[in-house]
Amino acid sequence: MSATEFVTFGCRLNTYESEVMRSHAAKAGLQDAFVFNTCAVTIEATRQARQAIRHAHRERPDAKIIVTGCAAQTTPEMFAEMPEVSLVLGNEEKLQPHSWIPGANARVRVSEIMSLRKNNLHMIEGLTERTRAFVQVQNGCDHRCTFCIIPFGRGNSRSVEIAEAVEQVRRLVANGYSEVVLSGVDITSWGTDLEGAPKLGRLVACILRDVPDLKRLRLSSIDSIEADPELMEVLAFEHRLMSHIHLSLQSGDNMILKRMKRRHRREDSVAFCEALKARRPDMVFGADIIAGFPTETDEMFKNSLRIVDECGLTYLHVFPFSPRPETPAARMPQLDKGLIKERAGRLRTKGQERLTKFLNSSVGAIQHVLVETRNSGRNEQFATVRFAQSLSPGAIVKAQVMAASANYLEARLSA
Repeated sequence: MSATEFVTFGCRLNTYESEVMRSHAAKAGLQDAFVFNTCAVTIEATRQARQAIRHAHRERPDAKIIVTGCAAQTTPEMFAEMPEVSLVLGNEEKLQPHSWIPGANARVRVSEIMSLRKNNLHMIEGLTERTRAFVQVQNGCDHRCTFCIIPFGRGNSRSVEIAEAVEQVRRLVANGYSEVVLSGVDITSWGTDLEGAPKLGRLVACILRDVPDLKRLRLSSIDSIEADPELMEVLAFEHRLMSHIHLSLQSGDNMILKRMKRRHRREDSVAFCEALKARRPDMVFGADIIAGFPTETDEMFKNSLRIVDECGLTYLHVFPFSPRPETPAARMPQLDKGLIKERAGRLRTKGQERLTKFLNSSVGAIQHVLVETRNSGRNEQFATVRFAQSLSPGAIVKAQVMAASANYLEARLSA
């Protein structure tokens, strides 16, 4: 009988939760199955999941197919109608041990996600085939951006207590992980539902203080408008916190940001990057930007191009706008798909120019690299670094950058 195979789409949160499910499935004795942990952030993500399900069924027609994740939470009927699918689990149900007992559930088990008020951390010992560990410190979102369906897949914002987060990080470090990434749907909202409403900076400071053996800590995507003073302080002065921040930017135009129902203006993002860069010159920034949001004019789009330079962005994650059903943006005047594609291409070209410039500026530098495969890893600023020699995954090595290509650095070990 074949083993159970997990296929994970989307964010770091899903990666963490797939590890929780893997443990539950193993303890329940589940075999000969595929588990698809889906993403709903774009229509394309859902399409890819459906395609993968059909491919898995053709490959192993007798295997049980279980579908969960955000797409299963928001559109369970879509997957229930697929004859290949054996079981559909919601985002809450997938984390419960009893959901994985063979034959114990109805074919569709998806509860009302908005009713959840507490985020219980499900401890893991590590992540399969990964040298960097993710820790879920927050889930859900209280905001309602007009383009986003994720709150309906994840529910309202719920935070993990500091003691639980510290214990999970401590356990991962004890199991050999040198780097941990704090993850969530909206991690800068962490703490708003806890007693005293602590801010993210407090959580980060406590982890670094209470887990002294942790070598490297990273943050997943943050909303810079919610960055608290303690977070800014620890970002500026704690060098175990890596010098790479990914921003939930979405647009560089104030009118589009307003129509997206974002809480920041372009000036806020520029000021944040300038302030952090002034205090920590080695800091680099990435950002999510949506191309072709409804009503976006040429001048509005040019503001998104301009903000790449004004914020000094190095890594761009570009999303061509695709309307999600039931969201306000889907009811706004839509742009031509060809124009959206063209604008996304221009943003990606701009991003590639910025990345190439940054990589070229790194030649000659001495860096510390977390080895991810035998021949490559990531430096403190999240750039890919490749080596000619074979190394041990999971190790942090000192290296000198010898050359740069368009997308990665070439380095050799340094004494």
